[in-house]
This record gives sequence, C-alpha cells and structure tokens, in this order.
Amino acid sequence: MQYDLIIIGSGPGGYVAAIRASQLGMKTAIIEKAEVGGICLNWGCIPTKALLKSVQVFEYAQHAAEYGIEISGGVKPNIKKIVERSRGVAAGMSKGVDYLLKKNKIDIIQGFGKLAAKNTVEVSADSKEKQTVTAKNIILATGARSRVLPSMPIDGKKIIGYRQALVPENCPKSMVVVGSGAIGSELAYFYNAMGTQVTLVEYLPNIVPLEDEDVSAQLSRSFRKAGIKIMTGASTESVDTSGDLCKVRIQSKKGTETVECEVVLSAVGISANIEGIGLEELGIEVECGKIKVDKAYRTNVEGIYAIGDIINTQALAHVASAEAIACVEKLAGLDVKPINYNNIPGCTYTTPEIASVGYTEKAAIEKGYEVKVGKFPYTASGKANAAGARDGFVKLALDAKTDEVLGAHFIGANVTEMIGGIVMARNKGIKGVDIIKSIFPHPTMSEAIMEAATAAYGEVVHL
Repeated sequence: MQYDLIIIGSGPGGYVAAIRASQLGMKTAIIEKAEVGGICLNWGCIPTKALLKSVQVFEYAQHAAEYGIEISGGVKPNIKKIVERSRGVAAGMSKGVDYLLKKNKIDIIQGFGKLAAKNTVEVSADSKEKQTVTAKNIILATGARSRVLPSMPIDGKKIIGYRQALVPENCPKSMVVVGSGAIGSELAYFYNAMGTQVTLVEYLPNIVPLEDEDVSAQLSRSFRKAGIKIMTGASTESVDTSGDLCKVRIQSKKGTETVECEVVLSAVGISANIEGIGLEELGIEVECGKIKVDKAYRTNVEGIYAIGDIINTQALAHVASAEAIACVEKLAGLDVKPINYNNIPGCTYTTPEIASVGYTEKAAIEKGYEVKVGKFPYTASGKANAAGARDGFVKLALDAKTDEVLGAHFIGANVTEMIGGIVMARNKGIKGVDIIKSIFPHPTMSEAIMEAATAAYGEVVHL
C-alpha cells in the first residue's frame, strides 16, 4: 500500500508524528514491533511514575503520625499489587494511544520495520509473511534501550536493566545501582523506600551529574538521610555472580572494594535502536551511534527522516514529541521555528524531585556570562513547611548584564510541576525583574521562584 508517510516506531516521537501528519492531511501508517506507545508509555516514564507514586503513598503512611493521623497496626507495601497497578496504568495509556491513532485514521502495522529502499519499508512479524509498504517519506523513530557495560552483562536475574527493575516479584534485601542519572536515581529511591539496602555508584564526581552542583549536593544529602549509600568518582570493574550474592568490585579514589548484594541494577545510559533497520544498506550516515540529521531532521538520503533518541539531541520523551511535530510540519511545508535545545526542561522524580532548564551556574560562567544567582530554600517556604517537605530549594541563574534568565534549577516537592513556567518565561524573554514583579499565589511552593529572583537582586524579604 502507498502512503504519504510511514513512521517506524510508536513512542512519543512516532505516535505524535503520525497524529500530526494525519491532521495535516497525510495518509499515514505507523510500524511497531511491540506495544503501541513505545518504551516511554510501557517500560519507562509512565510505569516508573506509577511505582514512585505507590512508594510515596507508603512513605506518607509511614509518617502519618507526624501529620496527626493515627494508623493502627502499621503499614506495609505489597510489591505484587504495586507492580500490578503500575502495569495497569501503562496498559491503559497504551490503549489510549492506540485509540488516538485509530481515531486519526492511522494504519497500525505490527512487526519489525526495515528500510528496503528510500521509499520502501519491509515489515517482518513472527507468524506472518513479510510485507512491503511504500511512502513518499519515512520517519525513523525507533527509540533506545539500556546500554550494557562489558563488566556487567545483563542476565535478567542477578544483573538487571530497568525493564526487570519495573516488575520485581519481590524486593531484594540489597542492591547496587550503577549509574545515577534519572533512571538510576529514581529506581534507587524506589527500592530504598521499599526496604532494600541500596548502594548508588556513579562514575562522575556527582550524582545526577547533568544537574547543577547545588542540586546534586542536596539530593546526596536527602538520599544519605534516607539510608542510601553513595559512591561517586567510582567505576564498576566487575561483577561476580557465581555465588548466592553478587560481588561487585568497585574502584574509587579510596582504592578497590567489593560490595556484596543480591541484585545489581545497570542504569548506565541508553543505546540507540539503529541496528538492523537498513541504515547500512541505504548508506544513511551514522555518527557516534546516532543517525546524522540536519535542522529539518532529514538524513542524507532523500525522503528519510529521524527523530528522538536515535539522533544527537536530548534523549527525553518531550524532546522526541517536539521533534516529531517540527519534522512533520516542515515536511508539510509549514513555516517552522527551530527547537531551542537550550530551553528543554529535564525532570527527575525522586523524593525530593528535581527540575531544571537552561545553563547550570558552572556552565554559564564557563560560557563567559557574568552570573547573578538567587536561591530560596524550602526551609523558608510556608507551604513546604506545612507539607512537611523541607528538603530543597529554587535556584535561578541570571545574566548580570541583561537580566536574562540563563537557567533554573529546582529540587523539592512539586518542582516538576513548576519548571514549565520558567520554560515559557525564557521563550518569551522574561527578565529576572519581571519575575519579581509577578504576584505568585501564597502559600505555594511556586512562590519560591519569585523569592529566588528577589534574592538575586538583594531584595529577598522572607529569608
């Protein structure tokens, strides 16, 4: 069958591209080898947040007496039901995407898609003969998977990746988590809160290494207070799984030590899913494991585009969706404003939460900016105190010469719901003084943004 557009992959890049293309009048098909919605909906963002919500409720219940609530008999988590809820949420979201695709008259072709020619895709499914579909244009949106280190080959039992970590049959007594990015930190928090003794190992000097150093330091304090052991500047040399316990050999500045645990979770980043999809046969350029594209997401082969985790931009679901819309609209001939990749928010859903956008203080200084910093702690926030969530702060980095908001770095309760305001402010060129003159509702966590801005100008009242 001939289409205007074929998309390989139905994650946040693929399905958004398909729906936008259909809205613009293109006859569209989407090819998916597994569940509709891709990794994000089924094995990433959504089920992880469901697990984290369950453990947050558990922690609230554990501390109910601090809020004046008496719970007789104590509380305990049921891992089976927690996982069932998480999988149910993921399944519901996947069905929702399936509905949206059908509502927009998009053909869903089940199977593994491989480029056979510049306008042709060959689809293989387990129990069916291969089929061939053609289109004027093709978008590759095949996403990514867990990266595997040679020193830690994932066996799915003693050394696991994030997929296995999302569906445990029981919680191990001890776990070493290797890698402290969003996935590693979120799952370290989850398992620790469930009663597992967690050791978090990070190769770089700070955990959540892409975040502002002050944010990293605060999360380290919060994690250590919760009982998580943190090892930074440390590399995992080997894992011996021959005995009942894993023996993890870790090299750090202090020397080499062996940490024993029941399970090792490898959370050392991702690898793009670009193998076996026909890139080599068509001569599509790849660099450092990612597909090379121009500003319109075109590969070097006419009519073939790529978006999301398989290109060299931030590997985030909302980035893939934004690229999908930009790519399709450009393809349709619309006037499309390029994405500002320095204004992409990032969120980590630990407790406390992390949210950030723009330059860190260190990066801004290295870029040559004269930086003015304003910081307001949650310990001085009325709402944070009332909520019993005093860990955290709001930090703004401003250009001392132009008043531009160079970056925002939040850690604390509800900050992932607050960062969007700064993204819009930066899009519209809002200055630091504009934030000061904006009236925020009281009492809220969000008024800490205004307070941080006043702190940058030496005008803070509540600190």
